[in-house]
Amino acid sequence: MSTALIPEFTVEDLSLLTDLYQITMATCYVGEGLEGRSASFELFTRRMPEDFGYLVAMGLAEVLRYLETLKFSTIQIAALQELPLFENAPDRFWEILRTGGFTGTVWAVAEGTIVLANEPILRVEAPLWQAQWVETYLLNVINYQTLVATRSARMRDVASDAAKLYEFGTRRAFGPQAALMAARSALASGFDGTSNVLAALQLGRVPVGTMAHSLVMALAATEGSEAKAFEAFGRYFPTAPLLIDTYDSIAAAKALKANPPKHLTGVRIDSGDLVALSKEIRDLLPGVDIVASGDLDEFRIEELNNEGACLDGYGIGTQLVTGSPVNGVYKLVEIDGIPVMKEAVNKISYPGRKQVFRRINDGKLSDRIGLMDDEIQIGEVALLEKVMENGQRLNAVESLETIARRTRSSVIALPNAMRSVRNPAIVVAEISPSLDALVEETRRSP
Repeated sequence: MSTALIPEFTVEDLSLLTDLYQITMATCYVGEGLEGRSASFELFTRRMPEDFGYLVAMGLAEVLRYLETLKFSTIQIAALQELPLFENAPDRFWEILRTGGFTGTVWAVAEGTIVLANEPILRVEAPLWQAQWVETYLLNVINYQTLVATRSARMRDVASDAAKLYEFGTRRAFGPQAALMAARSALASGFDGTSNVLAALQLGRVPVGTMAHSLVMALAATEGSEAKAFEAFGRYFPTAPLLIDTYDSIAAAKALKANPPKHLTGVRIDSGDLVALSKEIRDLLPGVDIVASGDLDEFRIEELNNEGACLDGYGIGTQLVTGSPVNGVYKLVEIDGIPVMKEAVNKISYPGRKQVFRRINDGKLSDRIGLMDDEIQIGEVALLEKVMENGQRLNAVESLETIARRTRSSVIALPNAMRSVRNPAIVVAEISPSLDALVEETRRSP
């Protein structure tokens, strides 16, 4: 393994992108002869982040890709063997790693599906050591992508379907891989474009963007004026929007009105009183799109709309790719057909393999968490579907457009009180009688 001073990884390294205790637990399972026991783990969140009335599930595509390609190289195994803490690991553990990959089954809700607290987003059914090993990576992927997807959906909801939303968060995302995942999650939840060139090209999109203040300042200083800077940029990118608030947004807009570029399509403002500025710019440049940026989020977008800002689009960065975390957890719910549960105070988990049954009727959402063999009732739909079997994906990867349509239709179907970005109504899923009975059967006496 590399001893570089800066941590780095390739796709082949992902099998070790985990917490140590996943590996030590897997070692123990092998030593005790439990590694092949059939285990079921479910990933869910116990509560909503503050001011969230719902979550938008995202990250399944990355999870399935990871599980499909999970394997252990000779170099990785040797690196673990060199660690003193593994000196008592049984020989069989190393043999399992040499020959093993993921051979299990996955049930999951489709990306873009609304989920509530305590509802399984996915379930892994696999030999115990495998199901345990993948916990960290699955939580990393689902938690972050679900956060970005949910915030994207909320921003789309308050901005309206007519507004353009652009993901500008690469410089503030939690690392390069997170930047790529954030771009995908935003596009899959209703955003129109991303400034991340690599993400856009890999996802079959055209990257979007304007310019930075540095270009305006550099060219204005060397070529004589802000207007000259716009002229120069327009020679190479004639249809690109112009950033007009480096010095004075209104003065720049007046200059553009007096001497309009041939193909001016839009302007961006990044500071100041966005409501007042956008109204005045609209009067000066009535046929030009106005895009705002600058630490915007769903709360600020809602305020701008309520105050009558004349904005056609928003560039969203920091507040999209950061924020209150989605604290998803991954808990063992069944081992060898035996239901199990965690009973710690405020951290109880429900036992058994579960299904989520949803009914939306007359603007009301009613969810029921039941067991997998519970009968579906009239008007309900079952949310979890089998998406992987024997370590193989069952369906093709969905397009971003398909997921985005699902996200938007799912949000629109919710009651307005749940969609509010301020003090939303919190809907609690009902627990089916069968699951409630299983909880009582499984609960251990003190």
